[in-house]
Amino acid sequence: MYIVYSLLLACVALLSMPWWAFQMLRLGKYRAGFGERLGRVPGRLKSIGPQGPIWIHAVSVGEVLAVSQLVAELNKQYPDRAVFVSTTTATGQQLARQRFGQDHVFYMPLDFGFALRPYLKKLRPDLLILAETEFWPNLIHLSRRQGAATAIVNARISDGSFPRYRRFRGFFSRVLSEVDLFLAQTGADAQRLAEIGAPQDRVHISGNLKFDIRLSSASTLMGPLRQAIGQDSPVIVCGSTTEGEEELVLAAFQKVLDQFPKAVMIVAPRHPERFEKVAGMIESAGLKSIRRSAWQESTPVSGCVFLLDSVGELAALYALADLAFVGGSLAPAGGHNILEPAQYGVAVLTGPHTFNFREITRIFIEGGGLSVVTGESMAEEFLDLLRDGPRREQLGNRAKELFRRNTGATRKTLEALAPLLEGRGSQ
Repeated sequence: MYIVYSLLLACVALLSMPWWAFQMLRLGKYRAGFGERLGRVPGRLKSIGPQGPIWIHAVSVGEVLAVSQLVAELNKQYPDRAVFVSTTTATGQQLARQRFGQDHVFYMPLDFGFALRPYLKKLRPDLLILAETEFWPNLIHLSRRQGAATAIVNARISDGSFPRYRRFRGFFSRVLSEVDLFLAQTGADAQRLAEIGAPQDRVHISGNLKFDIRLSSASTLMGPLRQAIGQDSPVIVCGSTTEGEEELVLAAFQKVLDQFPKAVMIVAPRHPERFEKVAGMIESAGLKSIRRSAWQESTPVSGCVFLLDSVGELAALYALADLAFVGGSLAPAGGHNILEPAQYGVAVLTGPHTFNFREITRIFIEGGGLSVVTGESMAEEFLDLLRDGPRREQLGNRAKELFRRNTGATRKTLEALAPLLEGRGSQ
């Protein structure tokens, strides 16, 4: 089965090679860490420790943030075991190196034996942890053959991926039978895992690790930007915006400026390769703008769009907001993490397309801690919340309380992982 899978994966890789080449040469994507993805173990990975390490795979920024507290607790509880983190995206890699140190972070190798074996030989992990829905068959299979236990934590099965997984249940039941532990975010995710072939006695519900994220507001940008924004300037942060959304938020901001001429909108596109395009949109809209990359700290920020053309600073900047719109939700992209602004007690808005965060969204809607808008209603909701201080404060306070009430997944995850590490001595 694994030989057939590898052959099919190789065929897909060959057929898609022109697309990958375009992404690398024209857009610069996936160029970083190319050798690591092909199995070249970077020399910086040296601190293996006296006992077999723990390898955690977190795809991108959201997953890195989700496992951050878990990594900290694992380092604390198992000081003799090094914890290594792999990522797929460059933005996830950058954040992981900042949080965990570059000597413990690397790019995820492709799911081929030739790329995986050098890492397994070097690290010899006692435990492989995959965050969310990273079902890499060869990685799981080869890790198990080497003697590592495998756990999938913070597991979720999205509405979009569930039919595809179920269609190939025969294949995935073989893959998932080699996983020792599944920790699902919700009861619905646990049920879906069982339906696609996960052994039911290994599936448990631990909650969502993202509720345990503790983001630091100690960004180098925070203090200067707070000083530069006038005290009478309402701040709207539009984070993780995607294609088709910037035009809508900019049009809404133009209406806000008619009544609040000193207002500031911080726009943070989800994908760095779109920074230039969004800058052009702001200019075409006739709005005053400042780019983070060109901003001088002495320059006042008022009555303008502040384009956050940087990576890793958005989460902290939500603390500046009076209102926060979380993107990827007006366009049918599935939404992004509303917990980042919620933990600061900010009034949070999102669009209707939040299927990637369906359970979190449900909790917040039912608890009165989230306002759902469309492109047409966004401007009016911005204005209504800015005019109605008590309503805005109530929405933010409810969001903060819902965030606090749903914490605890990290503790449950640690308790569930402990038996997989017990009795495993030094390698």
